[in-house]
Parts: sequence; C-alpha cells; structure tokens
Amino acid sequence: MSHQITVMVHTPAHSGIGGALTYESDTAHTPGTLVRVPLGSRELLGVVWDEAAPLPESAEPTAAPMQLRAIASVLAGLTPLSAHWRQLVQFAAHYYQRSPGEVALAALPSQLRDLSTEQWARRLKRKPKAVAAFEGTTQAMPTPTDEQAQVLADIAAHKGPFLLFGNTGSGKTEVYLRAAQAELERNPQAQILVMVPEINLTPQLEERFRARFAPKWGADCLVAMHSSLTPAQRLKNWLAAHNGEARIVLGTRMAVFSSMPHLQLIVVDEEHDPSYKQQEGARYSARDLAIYRGQLEGAKVILGSATPSLESWHHSRPATAAEPAGRYMRLAMPSRVGQGALPLVRRVDMNRQPYKTVFSNHLLDAMRERVTRGEQILVLLNRRGYAPVLNCNDCGWKSECPHCSAYRVFHKLDRTLRCHHCGFTQPVPRACPSCGNLDISPLGRGTEQLEEHLAELLAEVCRPDGEPIRITRIDADSTRLKGELERQLAEVHAGAVDVLVGTQMIAKGHDFRRVTLVAALNTDGALFSSDFRAPERLFSLLMQAAGRAGRDANMHLVSPCEMWVQSHHPMHPLFEALKQHDYPAFAEQQLKEREQATLPPFSFQALVRAEARSQEAAQSFLNAARDAGAALADELLVDLYPAVPMTIQRVANIERAQMLIECTSRKALQHFLVHWQADLHLLRSAHRQVIRWAVDVDPLAI
Repeated sequence: MSHQITVMVHTPAHSGIGGALTYESDTAHTPGTLVRVPLGSRELLGVVWDEAAPLPESAEPTAAPMQLRAIASVLAGLTPLSAHWRQLVQFAAHYYQRSPGEVALAALPSQLRDLSTEQWARRLKRKPKAVAAFEGTTQAMPTPTDEQAQVLADIAAHKGPFLLFGNTGSGKTEVYLRAAQAELERNPQAQILVMVPEINLTPQLEERFRARFAPKWGADCLVAMHSSLTPAQRLKNWLAAHNGEARIVLGTRMAVFSSMPHLQLIVVDEEHDPSYKQQEGARYSARDLAIYRGQLEGAKVILGSATPSLESWHHSRPATAAEPAGRYMRLAMPSRVGQGALPLVRRVDMNRQPYKTVFSNHLLDAMRERVTRGEQILVLLNRRGYAPVLNCNDCGWKSECPHCSAYRVFHKLDRTLRCHHCGFTQPVPRACPSCGNLDISPLGRGTEQLEEHLAELLAEVCRPDGEPIRITRIDADSTRLKGELERQLAEVHAGAVDVLVGTQMIAKGHDFRRVTLVAALNTDGALFSSDFRAPERLFSLLMQAAGRAGRDANMHLVSPCEMWVQSHHPMHPLFEALKQHDYPAFAEQQLKEREQATLPPFSFQALVRAEARSQEAAQSFLNAARDAGAALADELLVDLYPAVPMTIQRVANIERAQMLIECTSRKALQHFLVHWQADLHLLRSAHRQVIRWAVDVDPLAI
C-alpha cells in the first residue's frame, strides 16, 4: 500500500516552497525519520514531519491520479528525531519567520546532510572505537558555600526557569556542576545541555566538567558542539547525543538544537551575551529557545550571569503591589568564593591628561608595581588591528574600503589594510594614493599598537626573577590558527605572561587566577551611542572585565585588586554604578528609561532588512512593504517606521537598508508578521533589483 508522507527539506522561506513537501512511499515512515528525497535535479536530506496517510483515490474515474515522486532512500540505523525536537524547530521557524525545513536541516550536522545512503551504510559498518579510559586526576569536590547550598536547594525545590545572578567569582560554575550531578544521579538516562556564548570559553569549562564527571560516567560522557569542530567530529558528537550515549553536551548557540532524547537540565552561562543571537539565516536567540525547550521537555533551565540581560532581569522581577512577579525565579550569589573582595574601581579623568595620552602616569605606576611583584595585568581595548584608519595629513585621504562604507584597518604585523566587513585586503601603500605624500600615518589605536606601546613603556620593568616582562595579545587576529587560543590561554594560566592585552575575548568567563589589575581604555564610545542597548553592553563588558581580577582569594596581596577605567566622562552614572559593582542600580535606571521610551522589554521589535545593488532599490522595496502592511498594522496597533540605510550601508558592493517594526504586544506583532509574509513575497518578485531580504525578530542591533 502506498502512502503519502510530508518531508521537510532545506528550502529558505523566501524560495516560495518553505513548507513541507509531499512524497510517495511504500512504507508509513515514523515522523522524525531521516530520508533522502528528490527535489528538482538534486537529492536532498529531509525529515519526515507528520504521520503518513494512505494515498487518496481519485473521486472521478476519468481524473488523472495524483503524481508524487517517491522518496529515494531512508537513513537506516537512526532513531527518529523526537516530537519535542520537531516542536522546537516548528516554534523557532514560526517565531523567527523562517521555514521549518531551513531551521531543521541547518540544525543537523553537515556531513549527515551530505552523505549518500551508500556512504551512510558504510559508516554504520565501522567498528566503534573502544571507549578511552579517563586519564585525568580525580578532583575532590569543594565544599559549597552557604549561598551555593541555598541556590542548589532552590533549584531542587522549584521548577524554574532560574536566573542565577552571581557576582564574578561567586562560584556559578560549581552550581552548574552540582545541579548537573544531581540530575545524573537521579535519572540514569538524564542528559544535560550546557551552553556558552563563544568557542573560546569551551576549553576550560569542558576541562572542569570532564574532570568532575568522567571518573564516574566515562571519558566519553561529554561531547562538544560548536562550529570549530570538523564535519566528522560534529557528526560523531551529534550521534552520541542523539543516541543518548553522551550525558553532557557542551556547546555554543547551535547546541540548543542538539537532539537529546533524555534532556533534564539546560544551563545557559553568560546568558546576557549577544553571541547567543544568530545573525545569519534563521536569526534565533539560543537563550530564548532554551527557555522554550525547557518547557517542552520538562527540563529545568538555569540562566547564569553576573550582568544579566535587562530582559532576563525584568522577567525575574519580584512581585510588587504594582505588578506581578516575573516568569523567572531569581537566585542571588553576591559574595565571592573564599570571601575574596571585588576589585576597587579607579576612574581616570582623561580631560586632565596631556593630549594623546594612552596610559595615565598613575596607571603606569600601578602596572609597574604589580608586574615587579609577579602579579598579572589585563588591558582591555575592544578594537583589534594596529589602527582603525590610515590617514594622509596633506590631502585628507583615508583608508576607505572600495567595496564597503567603512574604513580598512591597518595591521602592522603583515603591513596590510584589511576590511573587517568584506575581507578585502591590500598591502599598505608606500605613498598616499591620492596625492603621493610619503607621510601617511595611523589614526586611533588597536590592540596591536597597544601591545607595541606597552612594550616601550615597560621596557625597563623586570619580573621578580630579574627576567624581562612578557606581553601577550589575544584577539581574533592572534588566535586565527587552530589551537593558538588554547596555547596562549595556557601560558596565561601558567604565569608565563605578565601583561595580557586583548579585546572582549579575554574579558568574560576566563578564570585568570593571577590577574590583580585590569585597565579599560577608550570606554566612552558607547555612552552616547544611538543604539539604546549600547550602555547595557558597555556596563556588562566592564563588569565582566573587572571580574577577572582578584579571583584567587589565597593570593597574599600587598594592595587590593584594582580596575582602572580611563574616560573623558568619569562621573557618568554608568561609571558610578560600576564603581559600586551595583548592577541592580544600573538595571533599575536603564529599565526606567526604557519604560518611559517604550523600548524592550516593554515593547517588542522586528527588523526587515533588504539588500540590493543600489540603496534606492533596497529602500523602495521596504517602503512598498510598509505601504502594503499599513492597514493591518493600524488595526493591530503595530508601528511601521520608514526605511533607512543600515549603519554600515554598503558591504561587498551590496547596499543595505532596514525598516523597524514595533508593538507593545508580542502576540499582535507575530500576527502581523505572519500575515505580512505574503506581501513580502509578492513585492520581492516585483522588485527585481532586490537580492535578498530577511526578517529579524527581537533584533539586538538596530
């Protein structure tokens, strides 16, 4: 008997065939089964989505029978993807305005999509490698602090979701470890999902989890899931999680879609980090999907941060006479483990420093003292390269990128001008391309220049053993080679580095035990930004950076740990709150401003972005879309703003524009977006110059 089955394949929402496709099969395959199906001249991997139905017989004897293409093959030996997993994909696709097939297939390992049925059969025949014995040292479990014990008791007694608001160094990771251990001991099949915002944070967290759990649950109890894995590694780890063999999955935002049939606990570390928001394809928030997945699976969810996002802080508000409590349960750990003190924040008024001063004299004196005592220093400058611009003083030429509305950054090590948006790279010209002037100079500074400048300023300073000090730079350029980041971090942890210069890569999540002084430079840019989230991001970055200092309470320090912030606006309220390490006060002030301006979390937003060969074409498409949706928007009280160029409006010779959509009701906004999609598809066919368009729900950058 023939059946018709619905299959999701990787088709973008704007392709016009974003839904499930129907195929014929002799077998009624279980929903979630992976199959290979023909689509045009290609053969693609697909997921059986719904229950199979018998092929209907034609009501008219003379009517031609319905012609369906047959599925090509089935990937044998794989348990079907669970109903909860398919619900998660369906919800993500609906909420973020993408096709379910696009989300579902992007969540599967690329090698699984690319292998033919024959190749898959050969892979199944391979003998699995013997499980390696755990070779590390078994670590004794530390005694939990009173705050940790109370938090763990609350997690055990309540359903959650939980917002774990713990100061840097308060032992949030130990809470994650103990909560995971409790679930694994309670349920012999339980699986744990632990997410971190960036790949560079996975090695040290993986090491701690493996040391805690591998002695009892085996060396293969934990697998990683992030984009730095090879296709073969990702497939292997995905299969281990899908089959229930891996008890713990540790990964970045993509891990939220891991197939884990026995999921019992989800941990989202540094939940405030914008890296949890995908910026291409389906623009989902892994943090928000983790909350939804926890509800689907009946799993507990812990969001942890020393500087929670204002949305999560608002959702965890206690009940008052004016409004009910938020949806999350807030758990607080204000004290550092070992009663270590948070660093003293010192503000330097750069208005009183000589022109073009990079490091104030007081800061330099403090750095020299720390280094001579064998302590480490962290210098934060969130801009890589040597200088953001090369400039000709005679004619005003600047190193603009010919393909983008941005400047190419000067990298001194390889003498190149490099665009950080499109990747266009050229050697530094010997003379000004415009007027021939030989004297072209850098404007501004990046981490490369800072590293060079510090080497000059501290050239006469020695370590306690008399050796010259060592300065290391960690940013996206210095860690480009595979394994380089792990090597450099190992040197920092071993004490071989005295001064660590870097971008935000080094400011969060790392447990640098010897750092006693943190210096933050060029912090003013975000204070008066047009982006309403800029102060939140700056405060979070500075608080996280400050938290790298003084993490070892056993260090015998001559003077307390410090954070130095150089600013032209040292009395700004943001720095006042930072000096007191008072996140609640900062959050209260920011939420009050946002409520007055009806900004998230007191309203909900979406962006429609369009890309075209000309700015006029991109804006024309968006304004036509605005006109098409105006009637429905008025009915639902949705605000549609005019189209404007994006902040960087041209990238790789493609012009970009955007239109903001805002509403005080999430339900009304979603209703509008769903019904507006048809208008966007029709307009796309009428505006041939538009290359692509996309909807970004809950955008983090406007």
